[in-house]
Amino acid sequence: MKYLLPITVFLLMIAIGMSLKPSELLRHWRKLMGWAWLRLLAATFIIPPMVAMLIERTLPLDWGEVVGLFLLSVVPGAPLTSRVAEKRGFDLQIAASYQVSSALLMPLMIPLVVYASGRLYNRNIWIPPRLLFVHIAENQFLPLLIGLGMMTFATAFANKIRRPLTMVGNIMLLTVIVLMLWKMRATLAAITPWVIVGAVILAVCSILAITLLLRAEPETNKTVALCNANRHVGLALLLAGQYARARSAAPAIACYALVAPLVMLAYARMVRPKQAAQAKVA
Repeated sequence: MKYLLPITVFLLMIAIGMSLKPSELLRHWRKLMGWAWLRLLAATFIIPPMVAMLIERTLPLDWGEVVGLFLLSVVPGAPLTSRVAEKRGFDLQIAASYQVSSALLMPLMIPLVVYASGRLYNRNIWIPPRLLFVHIAENQFLPLLIGLGMMTFATAFANKIRRPLTMVGNIMLLTVIVLMLWKMRATLAAITPWVIVGAVILAVCSILAITLLLRAEPETNKTVALCNANRHVGLALLLAGQYARARSAAPAIACYALVAPLVMLAYARMVRPKQAAQAKVA
């Protein structure tokens, strides 16, 4: 299990890299000018942590549950965000643009947001930017660049293996999810109703933050809103163990991993009613 999940994500990220078009990524970045970037920054890195702190003040959660939800709120852009968006009928290139830009900003924003938030609770928590950069480079940038490189320099081979690679990756991912649910059954049993409520609020507010603040083109708004709810569960677990010293945060993080896809599915069906109907008929 220790190596199966990283290998699975790595393979799927290579397949995503084969589907990306650098010119499209740059085009979507150029659309966001000036204040749009600041609004995107706030909706991605500032609003979710503020929501998490409001949840802490309004719901009867213990410290570990609060830490779990807070760490989720500061880590956007899970590795398979682009894949999730595409499967829900959204634009892969827009999702990838958001994922890459979030990943580039994470080593800067996460340490600052965590440190500033910790000071509000009289705690000094500093996460080295280098740790985040290495983690993101290994799990996101490296496989994406491999996929892009294969598509550029070995196009015929990349086109030949892209679908089988995706199929193998999907089968492996399903296997990993089943094994992880079984392994985490004790952790999942510790989830309380209030944690579920908190996870739903965080996911919904992550979507609303983009919807209300970004004010970009409709397709960009819808795609990025969905992506913003897909927080980086793996990184949140890593930070909880190494820096927050709150291993009891695992149930809240696991709860979000189960709740967020349901919230994202509901949102996708709301903004993609025609596509959902066509899929049902098919």
